[in-house]
Amino acid sequence: MDCNTSIVDKLASKTASSHSLDSDSKSSSLGSKFGGGGNGILRETPFAYLDGEEDQDQKNDVTYVCPYRGPVFGALTITNYRLYFRSLPLRDQEPPMEVDVPLGVIARVEKIGGATSRGENSYGIEIFCKDMRNLRFAHKQQNHSRRTVFEKLQANAFPLSYSGRLFAFPHAAANALNGTSGWDGWAVYEPLAELRRLGVPNDMWRATKLNESYGICDSYPSVWAVPKAASDEFLRRVAQFRSRCRLPVLSWMNPRTQATITRCSQPLVGVSGKRNADDETYLSYIMEANAQSDKLTIMDARPSANAIANKAKGGGYESEDAYKNVEINFLDIHNIHVMRESLRKVKEACFPTTDDSKWQTAIDNTLWLKHIRCILAGAVRIVDKVETMSTSVVVHCSDGWDRTAQLTGLSMLLLDPHYRTVRGFEVLIEKEWLSFGHKFQQRVGHGDNKHSDADRSPVFLQFIDSVWQVSQQFTNAFEFNEHFLITIVDHLYSCRFGTFLYNTEAERVAEDLKHKTTSLWTHINSSLDQYLNPLFPSFTHGADLVLRPIASVRALRLWKGLYCRWNPGLCTPQHGCLRTRELLSKQDQLFKHVNDMRLKSNNRSNNMQTTTRLASPMH
Repeated sequence: MDCNTSIVDKLASKTASSHSLDSDSKSSSLGSKFGGGGNGILRETPFAYLDGEEDQDQKNDVTYVCPYRGPVFGALTITNYRLYFRSLPLRDQEPPMEVDVPLGVIARVEKIGGATSRGENSYGIEIFCKDMRNLRFAHKQQNHSRRTVFEKLQANAFPLSYSGRLFAFPHAAANALNGTSGWDGWAVYEPLAELRRLGVPNDMWRATKLNESYGICDSYPSVWAVPKAASDEFLRRVAQFRSRCRLPVLSWMNPRTQATITRCSQPLVGVSGKRNADDETYLSYIMEANAQSDKLTIMDARPSANAIANKAKGGGYESEDAYKNVEINFLDIHNIHVMRESLRKVKEACFPTTDDSKWQTAIDNTLWLKHIRCILAGAVRIVDKVETMSTSVVVHCSDGWDRTAQLTGLSMLLLDPHYRTVRGFEVLIEKEWLSFGHKFQQRVGHGDNKHSDADRSPVFLQFIDSVWQVSQQFTNAFEFNEHFLITIVDHLYSCRFGTFLYNTEAERVAEDLKHKTTSLWTHINSSLDQYLNPLFPSFTHGADLVLRPIASVRALRLWKGLYCRWNPGLCTPQHGCLRTRELLSKQDQLFKHVNDMRLKSNNRSNNMQTTTRLASPMH
């Protein structure tokens, strides 16, 4: 049995063997009758269609070349949201095999074989996915079924390359039409409310809407928190000396010490070592806003050699001679191209086949865990400065939207227990990743067929992996579970929700995503029970601690539940959601039992006191 069986598959058809990403369909049984995305046609379908989902193509004579079970004959359905294959069992008791893949997960589609191909299953289509698997389907040459399947996959997996629309738009429109939109996940994050939670405004910091029209910096949010000493006109001048005009603004403040984490991009010092009095003064404002320390620490995410090389492109880093009372640290986190190559090697090691004798060597050679260690170690250094030394920290890389987001997001998670709750983590992603302009469209490649684009990189995936690593070291410190993190990764690719679409807040506002698409948080928060960690009960103190994980490769491990879930030889089938529900139910029973015992104990104590008073001698 394959390890990727989703909770939907389990609930709908316990006998079905599945290769499905958790597609969140209401049912995947053969009893579902409505197909074609609301076209009114009644017919038997193997899954429940999502709102707005419509058939594009069907083929009943396709062979799925499974790398583990061999060729499997069955039917293939392509909609505007997914590719779905279901085998036709040869024996009555044989469970069908299912493959359910959101088209947004597909990175590229290639034809294999030609008119002269003669080998069995040598003619067909190979699909390369962003979620660590490849799929191969064989077609019969004589009926020319491959052509239409290839064309429909291209048009619907890469709609932006064919003047189409991402599925999130028709899905949300159909949700609204059918009255199934539910709780509004777009309301999770409200910038001013989050700043008030952090204690801003105060004597040293203020909120500003200077960038409300995104005219100062088109990749920054509309609301900033900045030192009170800096006027709006002063901020405009400072922005000119930072790459992409991404000047330092507040990410987090320690409510006890006022030590802060601010984020920005590299200064434009260039080869000649240019200085800017406004930028230098501005950093002194950030330092002076923290009365607990007379120093400011700059955490540059890059290796020092890369930072020096950036001077040739007009960038660089802050000189300790120019910036008084500032110390700079380089954190040795490599660039997006190195990370992309590392993930490619992870995929090679995990899918489709592995050599047990070389498994550990293959994983070591990917350098993936080494890169995760560097990110985690950098976040721990930030935590140490802010929490232990009460020193404010400025974080940047080159442009401040990749490695910077990894470091600020992870360090805030370690420092602030609010971000370790479901809602808090959603706020953290909205704030540090989405509002501050991580280029999700370019890094993931939503809806386009430029699979070899140099801008593709698993930056956000590394952040989620780092969070998972911390959760393995502090199992009761997080309100959410592994399934929550995997669901976020799956829908990073799926294009079902609007949350991760486009590159910047400005673009999302221009496209009116809050009204034209559904938020991922709407989906998650409407069924919270399957995402909760049963080891996060209210009576423990673990949730209040500042976390300091061990940032050593020896303490890290490959996340098999994510990277190896399609390989049954590496991933044991997990009934994660069902098990979580069982544990939460058991927890409720235990709480009830404890309360009942306390009530009985109190009643017994009261009865004993009453008996004692009645037995006392009269005076």
